[in-house]
Amino acid sequence: MDKAGAADTLTGGPRRGRVREERGGRAGRTGPGGGRGLGGAPLPLLVPALIGLVFLVLPLVALLIRAPWRSMPDLLTSSEVWQALQLSLLCATAATAVSLVIGVPLAWLLARVEFPGRGLVRALVTLPLVLPPVVGGVALLMALGRNGVVGRLLDDWFGVTLPFTTAGVVVAEAFVAMPFLVISVEGTLRAADPRYEEAATTLGASRFTAFRRVTLPLIAPGVAAGAVLAWARALGEFGATITFAGNFPGRTQTMPLAVYLALQNDPEAAIALSLVLLGVSIAVLAGLRDRWMTAS
Repeated sequence: MDKAGAADTLTGGPRRGRVREERGGRAGRTGPGGGRGLGGAPLPLLVPALIGLVFLVLPLVALLIRAPWRSMPDLLTSSEVWQALQLSLLCATAATAVSLVIGVPLAWLLARVEFPGRGLVRALVTLPLVLPPVVGGVALLMALGRNGVVGRLLDDWFGVTLPFTTAGVVVAEAFVAMPFLVISVEGTLRAADPRYEEAATTLGASRFTAFRRVTLPLIAPGVAAGAVLAWARALGEFGATITFAGNFPGRTQTMPLAVYLALQNDPEAAIALSLVLLGVSIAVLAGLRDRWMTAS
């Protein structure tokens, strides 16, 4: 018996192999529920999936359909829009910088250092992700307001008042955006091999030098992704900003606040501003496509 015949004997013969392939093909075309769907998906799963897709995409399509494309240049070149856009970009960038300075060390602490209550600290750090933004704004007022726990001392000792100022916008945006950076960087740190840091310390480098020269280059993609997410979240922040910093044109009125105000008086301007924010969001997703938009 030749080698091919021996292989057929061991595997049950070519006919049995073809039967298995045919059965596998029928199983891929029909789901457990018995219905056939797109790409072999069962209909009981395909139908609600398509409904969910329409539910998420339809509002965005409606925004594009109802957009005043003819008057868009005039709406987007008005001084109010440019003030809100410039202030939004400035504050979101400043909030991201603040998040990088204090968020990356916090993520390293949570990922690399064992200490009592680390789980509680992680829960408190991620709390702004689920906390209603308006509640976050009220909490910032109680802490950093003129009569707040810390704000009173800032006012008495340094004459610094944060609420209803541009700096207050940065603080509010950093409060809600920094957890995105911390989560992204902490996850990247946990995936990175700590033996590189240990090898650097055995060669005489301090822990800070090992972090700066070894760890930071390793986690740079995660830091960049977290920074982009934090910047996008800061750019779209509304609740905490309007509660803590108010809505003063040229000083605290960011793009989301301008959209809210324009919706009451000029719906076409609100749609135009919304399209700008939509374009920024699409650009952020495009920049993160290798991290979030590809299958693992």
